[in-house]
Amino acid sequence: MALVFPFPVLSSLIVLPLLAAAALFFIKGDGLVRKFTLAASLLEIVLALPLTAFRMGADFQFVERLSWVPQWGLQYYLAVDGISILMVWLTLATLPLCVLCSWTGIAKRTKEFHFCLLVMTSACIGVFTAMDLVLFYVFWEAMLIPMYLLIAVWGGDQRRYASIKFFLYTLAGSTLLLVAIVAFRIEGGTFSIPELMQRTFGFRFQILCFLAMALAFAIKVPMFPFHTWLPAAHVQAPAAGSVILAAILLKMGTYGFLRFCLPLTPAASEYFAPMMIVVSVASILYGGAVALGQSDIKKLVAYSSVGHMGFVTLGIFLFNQRGVEGALFQMLNHGVVTGGLFMMIGAVYERSHSREIKKILGLGKYMPAFMFFWGLFSLASFGFPATNGFVGEILVFVGAFQHSLLVGLLLVPGALLSTAYMFRVGLKLAWGQPSAAKEWSDLSPREWLFLVVPAVMVFYIGLAPSLFFQMITPSVDKLLADYDQRRVAVLDHVPANALAGLAGAVAPATKN
Repeated sequence: MALVFPFPVLSSLIVLPLLAAAALFFIKGDGLVRKFTLAASLLEIVLALPLTAFRMGADFQFVERLSWVPQWGLQYYLAVDGISILMVWLTLATLPLCVLCSWTGIAKRTKEFHFCLLVMTSACIGVFTAMDLVLFYVFWEAMLIPMYLLIAVWGGDQRRYASIKFFLYTLAGSTLLLVAIVAFRIEGGTFSIPELMQRTFGFRFQILCFLAMALAFAIKVPMFPFHTWLPAAHVQAPAAGSVILAAILLKMGTYGFLRFCLPLTPAASEYFAPMMIVVSVASILYGGAVALGQSDIKKLVAYSSVGHMGFVTLGIFLFNQRGVEGALFQMLNHGVVTGGLFMMIGAVYERSHSREIKKILGLGKYMPAFMFFWGLFSLASFGFPATNGFVGEILVFVGAFQHSLLVGLLLVPGALLSTAYMFRVGLKLAWGQPSAAKEWSDLSPREWLFLVVPAVMVFYIGLAPSLFFQMITPSVDKLLADYDQRRVAVLDHVPANALAGLAGAVAPATKN
């Protein structure tokens, strides 16, 4: 049975950032704006404390359901389960860290900058909690504008190109997603995601809807070859923008695969799984290989995200428990580790005003505390044992070898590449020869504060992941059981020759 909490917890988490964003226009002084936003972000975490009562089960919990537009069947419908709860907590934790890491780096339009951070947080929480397709789409689109502004207004020299590319790519994918949403309403008779998960759709319908949704989600992840907007956006975005982009926005794509593609189009997911696995492996290898040759430290971490998110999409389309659990862990771990790395790059940029590795050689001689955190996040990034990255990566490896020996073996060079590029930059920062004497100070108390939080999570998840397993395993089990049942129910009604090629895949099939 779904857990219904007497207090609208999820609505409060969506509304509070919007109220705080509106209140900013009545506050004067950049310092007060920063303090107010930080206070609002901490209050947001306090309001989320009831989520700690999340029961270890597969049902949707903290359900809020009201009729929105009854004539169209629209509902204000919110809930969380084991697939979304970790993403909600990750979003809540990211906001105060973004405020802290941009405390001194944003000197112009400070009020508008923090307005964008708050609106972005509200939209992201809405995406991970919406249980109505239209409501989901509203939040999905809502996050596009503040992210565009973060890049276009507070970005680097090529911010206009990067922001427009980000906007056009994601808008194109969103249009296809909207087409799929309308199709589900016509075919399924409802916008309710839990109700649609109980429907069984015909094979031809699933194929078309999967293609529309998968392209939208692949752009958001982003998967190779739809990744080209990501390095440009990361490099030009301010530090806080890169943190939100890496920690939260990329997860919306993989969350979409888990929430929509597998439950609503299981037969099509099975049909296209080989293609998705190939593209995922290509993302892992391509992202690692390109990252290895980068001279811009921010672009290096951006390309590493392409590889790391490839592990996530691979785990999802292995359709086994270890693979999907590994994907969920990697979604969380990538947010923690890569978010930490981008915050550190922002701290270095404030001192050096450069992202070129050759201009920050030997940084460790002046900033030993910085190098400690960089080394820790680097180890977690390539999955060193006892770090959080190891938990997710080893699960995906196990799932890959359970699926196919070939797929498992193809992951090995991907893991080696991630080790190579992180070691390469780490060695240059720690023992490289500076071109001239520097006057860089080590980490300030504020920087210690926003780096200690992800560092603690690196060790906590790496050494004691049992709590996270308890939260996600029941939902993963239910997801895979429902997927298998509905996949078989549809494919049993599809003629064998219809599965021989893509032309046969779009032939009419019986709808149960």
